[in-house]
Amino acid sequence: MLWGPLTECDCQNGWRLKAAIGISDREAAKDHYGEESDAVMDHYGEESEAVKDHYGEESEAVKDHYGEESEAVKDHYGEESEAVKDHYGEESDAVKDHYGEESEAVKDHYGEESEAVKDHYGEESEASAYKAGRTDKTFLIQKPAIRAKLEARADSLQGTNPGQPSGLMFRDGKKRIDYILVYRKSSPLVEKRVTFERNLRAEGLMLEKVPSLTNTDIMFVKIHVPWDTLCKYAEQMNIRMPFRKKMYFTDWKSKVMRSRFHLRCCQIKSWLPSNPMKLDKEALPDLEETDCYTAPFSRARMHHFTINNRQTFFSNSTRSRIVHHVLQRTKYEDGKSKMGINRLLGNGTYEAAFPPHEGGYRSRHPINTHGAQNHRHLLYERWARWGMWYKYQPLDLIRRYFGEKIGLYFAWLGWYTGMLIPAALVGLFVFLYGLFTMDTSQVSKEICEANTTIMCPMCEQNCKPWKLSDSCVYAKVTHLFDNGGTVFFAIFMAIWATVFLEFWKRRRAELTYDWDLIDWEEEEENLRPQFEAKYSRLERVNHISGKPEPFQPFTDKLSRLMISVSGIFFMISLVLTAVFAVVVFRLIAMEKFASIDWEFVKKNWQFATSGTGVCINFMIIMSLNVVYEKVAYLLTNLEHPRTESEWENSFALKMFLFQFVNLNSSTFYIAFFLGRFAGRPGKYNKLFNRWRLEECHPSGCLIDLCLQMGVIMVLKQIWNNFMELGYPLLQNWWSRRKMKRTESKERTGGGQNVENKVQLPQWDKDWNLQPMNAHGLVDEYLEMVLQFGFITIFVAAFPLAPLLALLNNIIEIRLDAYKFVTQWRRPMPARATDIGIWHGILEGIGVLAVITNAFVIAITSDYIPRFVYAFRYGPCVDKRYPQDECLRGYMNSSLSVFDMGERWNVSEEQSRYCRYRDYRASPWSPVPYDFTLQFWHVLAARLAFIIVFEHLVFGVKSFIAYLIPDMPKSLCDRMRREKYLTQEMMYEAELEHLQKERKMNCRRYHHEWP
Repeated sequence: MLWGPLTECDCQNGWRLKAAIGISDREAAKDHYGEESDAVMDHYGEESEAVKDHYGEESEAVKDHYGEESEAVKDHYGEESEAVKDHYGEESDAVKDHYGEESEAVKDHYGEESEAVKDHYGEESEASAYKAGRTDKTFLIQKPAIRAKLEARADSLQGTNPGQPSGLMFRDGKKRIDYILVYRKSSPLVEKRVTFERNLRAEGLMLEKVPSLTNTDIMFVKIHVPWDTLCKYAEQMNIRMPFRKKMYFTDWKSKVMRSRFHLRCCQIKSWLPSNPMKLDKEALPDLEETDCYTAPFSRARMHHFTINNRQTFFSNSTRSRIVHHVLQRTKYEDGKSKMGINRLLGNGTYEAAFPPHEGGYRSRHPINTHGAQNHRHLLYERWARWGMWYKYQPLDLIRRYFGEKIGLYFAWLGWYTGMLIPAALVGLFVFLYGLFTMDTSQVSKEICEANTTIMCPMCEQNCKPWKLSDSCVYAKVTHLFDNGGTVFFAIFMAIWATVFLEFWKRRRAELTYDWDLIDWEEEEENLRPQFEAKYSRLERVNHISGKPEPFQPFTDKLSRLMISVSGIFFMISLVLTAVFAVVVFRLIAMEKFASIDWEFVKKNWQFATSGTGVCINFMIIMSLNVVYEKVAYLLTNLEHPRTESEWENSFALKMFLFQFVNLNSSTFYIAFFLGRFAGRPGKYNKLFNRWRLEECHPSGCLIDLCLQMGVIMVLKQIWNNFMELGYPLLQNWWSRRKMKRTESKERTGGGQNVENKVQLPQWDKDWNLQPMNAHGLVDEYLEMVLQFGFITIFVAAFPLAPLLALLNNIIEIRLDAYKFVTQWRRPMPARATDIGIWHGILEGIGVLAVITNAFVIAITSDYIPRFVYAFRYGPCVDKRYPQDECLRGYMNSSLSVFDMGERWNVSEEQSRYCRYRDYRASPWSPVPYDFTLQFWHVLAARLAFIIVFEHLVFGVKSFIAYLIPDMPKSLCDRMRREKYLTQEMMYEAELEHLQKERKMNCRRYHHEWP
């Protein structure tokens, strides 16, 4: 009996197994001479699926006593083959010798995997079942029982015969399609296309052309990247690839240092029901790359990386990114400026360029019993369906399919939506507080009971005095949003914005670490082809890389920047002109509604004026947005940004400035200018000496601001949702309709049977989908950032804004997911480390929100005038009354008196005096219509409140930002330990490789000695 120590390490689960094993003679055993049987049983009677050598070690490939690994049995000389090779080293058809020669059934020493073999981690490869024209669907399912069912139904799920090439393969059924180019046969730019494709083949890409089944003028160019080309560009682009499994020290540290209290808490937690928002882990694939250490790929150190299978070592998104990199830098004519797929798409040489989807997103069979056909189907079932609205997002799967940039957007959107929940609840409580106290409010009761208080006419002609009690409903609605909870909610939202941004930094740090994006920007940011073409003659040495590269002179950059800034100011002035037109409309509408014969409209002229003004303003906003997008695109291209991220940041900043001013300029007017310069009866200020300026209601102007925000927010969200989903649905429906009509005509004209339907390949289906927006994720981020501004900048006037934003975002997540998975072509999987310039914009909005809310509370609302009256002029000054009684007499104090006999002819039956909203002296005072002392007290209190509010909130925000670190301590420890372990593993791998080479050299010398 032979004894030998065994130590195995599973890097994924972190467990170790040590045993001492011996071998006895059995029918199914292999003796120490290397004879092979179907199954091997050790002396414990355990049955192994793989062969055990005479040391009793169990593996899928037998290790000889030198520790070398193979897929087939090794005899005691360590020679490798599928059938036993004799000691002379003779080689069979299916055998690979120790020099590393490859066969179809054998894997070389780099660890490549065959169809019948598992790698040494015991995991199945995604490409282990690669057959002609078919990809294995079973790798997406974790349960072995379900895997067995799927193997028997693989052909029926695919829907094609095994001999036919799939929509994701070349005609040979082996080469995977990594990218698709589309062109028209009728295009006159044949020479450019031929030159471009010839240069693509020279770069190492493989091309295959196929005509469209739905349009005879359309041709598809399928692109495949061979292994050598992938390795070359992966090294050139510094793509980080996995080379070892992760083993965090926090795992064993938590096991060793776990306290009894912690164990008890875990036990109690196990008794509680599971979180219904979590996704079932068994329904999602195990994304192996998230469990590995990574390093920049190098062909010289290829043996360090875990290349289990060449077909799956580079993910589909990485392969597409490499093709896109080549397409961007391949020439189509002589000259440095004649290169790049973007230019060929612009001049009509090609119609489209996109990576293909991984099959259909629907299946005839339920996913729970038959599993997912592909990642696209899995994303639809577990993410994009409306029934999954309450579930967490599968961010790792989104990142794997669409790339890190899109994955980071959905991670930010999900985080923002989750943080809206506490803000929405607090805003709802503030609104309910106003609703419950609406009838008991002292100010509302005084307005509703003021039957004898006559207010001055609202216009110069055809308007009559009116009673203050006529605006009872208006006053009660105002109290819903202008109450004691307004100040508290404004402070809460300012702090909430800071907490949201600080905790997002921590979340982003975790994602960039898990997705291996640390220091990516410094490694991989490349120049834009347009920049290289424009400034190819001007070069200077890069201080970081030490290589010459094109650069933009400072004078050229400054001149282009000045032109761009001038264009921005011109567009902003256009916005202000549109706002001025809306103001003029409100003045005209106010005069018409106040003097109309329709009693209902005449009684509610303020609602009518505000409502029509908001609707017209919204139509102007939507119309100008179309112009702004084109202008921003032209100005950004004029600047010639250096990199893609600089281009996107510049374009995003322009779009934000345009749309922010366009969306909020009228809101700023209502908040801070409406009713401030109207004048007084007898001396009103008029625009163009024609229209009297609009003044506020006796209960304040806050209700106008609330109405403006509510209508624009709701209408804009409805319009955006329609444009994001409804418009692509209509376009795709029309494309399918045209395709069916064309197909029917072709079949009828060719004498074919119309009922003989042909299943379209994937490239034809993707071509009929809508392309992703040319500006990438700018529109998606812009919509959410503008919404963030709405719920923070003027939140004191509309506490329901966070609730409306929360409801919209719950729909927005699934709407965007449905759009990306089903309605759009697959976008190029780009990488990003953060949300770009949008984080700085969000921080700027957070600062602006503090200032704006301070002014809204101090100037727009009646909080400060009521506060001054309660503690300086009200009944609570000398006596102690309940809080509600402190505002008794407030309305009478806030209304001034005007003698109508000075302006109009008043009959004896009418009252001679009317009231208006202001703090002015009475007409019989020594200084009539002059500002009273109460006016100056209120003004001083307003300015003091602004200063105190800003300093207090900014101090709290800064303190909270200081307390919350940008990166969790546990993550910092993991990063430091990973850096240490990475170096150790590289040294170990290099030493192990050298030892293997030394043993092979020694063995070769031993054989040659005779």
